[in-house]
Amino acid sequence: MADRPRRGARAAFRSWRARRPFWGGLLLALAGGEILLTEKASLKVVMHIGMQGLAGYLLPTLMALLGLLVLFNPAQRLFYSITGVLLSLGTWMTSNLGGFFVGLLLGVTGSCLAFGWLPDQEPRVSRRKRRRQARAAALAPADGAEGTAA
Repeated sequence: MADRPRRGARAAFRSWRARRPFWGGLLLALAGGEILLTEKASLKVVMHIGMQGLAGYLLPTLMALLGLLVLFNPAQRLFYSITGVLLSLGTWMTSNLGGFFVGLLLGVTGSCLAFGWLPDQEPRVSRRKRRRQARAAALAPADGAEGTAA
């Protein structure tokens, strides 16, 4: 344990984030929160709350919950993302046109990102590391070729 280098909080968070559809879950949760905030708007701004307000509060609450579930249980992301996109589209009728289109678009985008996430992909290599590797690969054959020519 003393041999292992200590990792900072940022590196630990980045490795946690890489193992789940982070942006999809975050956008879906933010969409639910945004739609809930538009429900609390003044009555001059509120356009439409369906079924005496119950569905207007229920759908965005479920969207926020699904966003958190995508983050903390990525194995079930397909079910959560399909349900999330259906709930997002349902807010069109029940919650101020889906939070004045902002929450609706965030929810659909987040659900699509979560649906398209592939868990078996290798982590992305940063641009700096790719450039270093390319430079090292370009220099290595040139050094080896000069040594064999002499």
